[in-house]
Amino acid sequence: MSQAAERPKANKGVDVATPGDREIRVTRTFDAPRELVFQCHAKPEYLKRWLLGPPGWSMPGCEVDFRVGGKYLYTWRSDSDGSEFSIGGVYREIDPPERIVTLENFMGDEALCTLTLTEKDGRTTLVQSMEFENREKRDQALATGMTDGMGISYDRLDEMLRGL
Repeated sequence: MSQAAERPKANKGVDVATPGDREIRVTRTFDAPRELVFQCHAKPEYLKRWLLGPPGWSMPGCEVDFRVGGKYLYTWRSDSDGSEFSIGGVYREIDPPERIVTLENFMGDEALCTLTLTEKDGRTTLVQSMEFENREKRDQALATGMTDGMGISYDRLDEMLRGL
């Protein structure tokens, strides 16, 4: 199957690509300086405001030990039925304000996640790359609707950045 045929649908200013058999790459540009976008990925008080996914979910848990070797754990709760799920990981590399690399546990599988931020003329382009163990694990992650939730969360981040 060609790479173009595998390409997932983009979501509200978010470009989602599968450049290889194991990778998902999400790209989004924000009208904000890179340092501010970086801080919104590092500080729990910011993460809890934008990293919520679809409407009807809240984030009651946001534990962040933002240092190399430190851990994070995000917990979301459905407002309708109270069900919860969590994603956690370990920070492997932190290079402010340009890069954050984590080893993330997503639904029992690990993914190497690399967030890269580049700034030009006051606009920051975010690239979130997630590399899975194999194509099957990547496709399972895509099937969850994860990238739709990322698109909604990045829309919320965009709105939040305008107010900071």
